[in-house]
Amino acid sequence: MSSTKFDATPLELDTLIFQQMLSEGKIEDGLTFSNDLLSRSRSHEERDHLIETRLRMDRALIGSMDEEMIGQELRWCVDRLNAIEPGSPLHGLALLNLANWHTNKGEQMMALVVHSDINKLSGHPNDLRGLSRLESARILVELGDLDPAMRHLWTAKLCFINEGMIAENLVSSLEWLNLALDEVDSTAPTMMQRIEKSAPRSVGGNTWIASNPDDVQLVVEELIPVLMSDLSGDQRNDLGLILDAGVALKISHWAEIMRSRVSEIQDSKLIDVLQS
Repeated sequence: MSSTKFDATPLELDTLIFQQMLSEGKIEDGLTFSNDLLSRSRSHEERDHLIETRLRMDRALIGSMDEEMIGQELRWCVDRLNAIEPGSPLHGLALLNLANWHTNKGEQMMALVVHSDINKLSGHPNDLRGLSRLESARILVELGDLDPAMRHLWTAKLCFINEGMIAENLVSSLEWLNLALDEVDSTAPTMMQRIEKSAPRSVGGNTWIASNPDDVQLVVEELIPVLMSDLSGDQRNDLGLILDAGVALKISHWAEIMRSRVSEIQDSKLIDVLQS
C-alpha cells in the first residue's frame, strides 16, 4: 500500500477499514464489506493486484469459502505474490499462512516444503523468517528429527533478537533449551558451527547432536533476567529448566539466585527442589 494515508487511494483506505474490522472481530461485517472491495480491486478503474491478493488471502482465512477450497486459494495467493512481489513481507505472510494450513491438515512434510521458501536469500524479513523457523522446528520435533529442529530454533532466536521481539525470542530459547538439556557435551559443535555446516537433505530422519555447554550457558544467562523478573506462577517449568541447566553444567549460582528469592516462588515443586 502507499507509504502514508495522505497519498493512499480510496481502495487502499477502504481495505484498511476491512482489516480493522477483522482485528475487532467483526468477521461477518468484514466479509460483506470485502465483497465490494474485491470487485473494485479487479475493476478497470481501481485494478490493484496486491490488494486483490491480500483480500483473497484474508477472506480465505476467515472462512469465506468451503474448507476444501481454502488451500487452493492460499496457494493462488502465494503464486501471485511470487510473480509480482517475491520476498516481500506480504509474500512471506502468504507462505506462512499456507504452511500453517498444511500443518493444521496434518500434512507436515508439505508444510516444511512451504516453510523452506521463506528464507534470507529470498529477501523475506526477519520477523517472518523467525516465525517460520519456529514453526518448522516444532514440526521437526513432532517428527523426531531433533538436530535440524535445534538449528531452526536457534535461527529463529537470532531473527527475533535482531527484530527486538522479546516474547518470541523467549519462546524459541526455552524450546531450544528443553531439547539441548537432553545431552550436553563439551566436544559438541556450537550451534553456529552446526548452522554453517548444514546442507539440504533429500530425506528426513531421526537425527540428534548433543549441545555445546557454551551455547547452553549463553541461552540461560539471556533468559535469567527475563524469567526472574517475576517468580510468581503455580507452574514454572521455565525456571525448572534453569535449574536443570545448572545441574548439567555444574553451575550452582543460578539455583542460588532462586534460593535467595524463594519467598516469591509459588510453584511448590520448584520450592521443594530448592529446599532439598
